[in-house]
Amino acid sequence: RQADGRKVLRSSIREFLCSEAMFHLGIPTTRAGTCVTSDSKVIRDIFYDGNPKNERCTVVLRIASTFIRFGSFEIFKPPDEYTGRKGPSVNRNDIRIQMLDYVISTFYPEIQEAYSDNSVQRNAAFFKEITKRTARLVAEWQCVGFCHGVLNTDNMSIVGLTIDYGPFGFMDRYDPEHICNGSDNTGRYAYNKQPEICKWNLGKLAEALVPELPLEISELILAEEYDTEFEKHYLQKMRKKLGLIQLELEEDSKLVAELLETMHLTGGDFTNIFYLLSSFSVHSDPSKLEDFLEKVTSQCASLEELKVAFKPQMDPRQLSMMLMLAQSNPQLFALIGTKDNINKELERIEQFSKLQQLTADDLLSRNKRHWKEWLEKYRVRLQKEMENVSDADAWNADHVSIMNSNNPKYILRNYIAQNAIEAAENGDFSEVRNVLKLLENPFQEAENFGEVKEDAEEEGATATAAACARETSSRLPYCSKPPLWASELCVT
Repeated sequence: RQADGRKVLRSSIREFLCSEAMFHLGIPTTRAGTCVTSDSKVIRDIFYDGNPKNERCTVVLRIASTFIRFGSFEIFKPPDEYTGRKGPSVNRNDIRIQMLDYVISTFYPEIQEAYSDNSVQRNAAFFKEITKRTARLVAEWQCVGFCHGVLNTDNMSIVGLTIDYGPFGFMDRYDPEHICNGSDNTGRYAYNKQPEICKWNLGKLAEALVPELPLEISELILAEEYDTEFEKHYLQKMRKKLGLIQLELEEDSKLVAELLETMHLTGGDFTNIFYLLSSFSVHSDPSKLEDFLEKVTSQCASLEELKVAFKPQMDPRQLSMMLMLAQSNPQLFALIGTKDNINKELERIEQFSKLQQLTADDLLSRNKRHWKEWLEKYRVRLQKEMENVSDADAWNADHVSIMNSNNPKYILRNYIAQNAIEAAENGDFSEVRNVLKLLENPFQEAENFGEVKEDAEEEGATATAAACARETSSRLPYCSKPPLWASELCVT
């Protein structure tokens, strides 16, 4: 942020590890070739809170077929009617034509060949293809709980790759409104908004392609193709995650929605609960069901975790003043605060108040009830799968195999990345290599992998690192739910 063009070790390690993690999860992405650090230092105010520190400069070598983005075509934008701002290459349609010809002929040669004699049809076919690729990409993100963090047009690839790993995060406790970017105050890029914001970005690309592709054509393509492709790919992937390999029923989307609602109600760990489901027995056995309920509820948020998650974030006096302002001067309130933020704060206060009255036993009982209800529906659906199966054992083997190849055991959780970063900042890169090795086989059980221990007495240790050292007295497996200290981690 000093306009010096330097990247630091902390963000470089995150980008290096995550781009490789995504590749091995089978999600279209740029790759990380290498990560090189030096003894050069730059000053960075990590949380923009007036507490800058020196950080080591680092370079990540990124590899992709192209780094052209949706935003690359916005350099031709005409003056904005409200701000007067315009693209640096406004009125240079000759360059836009060259760029479009290059992109289609180089990265979409089959489209170039099929429509070589009609540029509008060619450009429409290209826009249709990037629309579908983008829809499939974001569906893949949603199915592993990946949140990008900053989905502007400059972070959207013209060939449908995941690019620009900035303030990303994999969701731990399932929350559809999860925001991974600490500086995204309005939740513009929240988990549940990713599909819609990617569609919005495609709309901006469509505007940037005029006049080479008339807007009435591109807007119709976007309206007809995007939602359909997203929903189809998302449901196909979710069926695999649930091991539904024989039938495709209309009711499946409802089953998925009810699963996510159950996860939300119980604070379930998104990755670990999907991974656990492959061990759920289709046969009704009360003792086995009880054992499974113990396992699945162990992956739900504890009372302490929920109290941290729903702890009110605004000073009560500030909230009171904002509510008074909302009533007395709605116009001014609209300028300085958002209604959504206030409503969320009121919800947090209500939830936090309820949690104060709840015991751990009450929470466990409630969670078991919610999961039992959904698991009975899941069992019924699995039994429908088996109705026309001649070999139940073969079906079960296929069912488990499909689930285990679509539900990762290991993802790059923030607390794992943080441990690797802190070790690297102290000159030890072995933890980065350990994590990378694990992420290269995200679906397979690994042995003897655990967090590095932190030294609580390390001079200059951050508050988070010290808390981490106090909390992590023994090695946690990489597949564990985050420890409580991880809730303090903030990525901006």
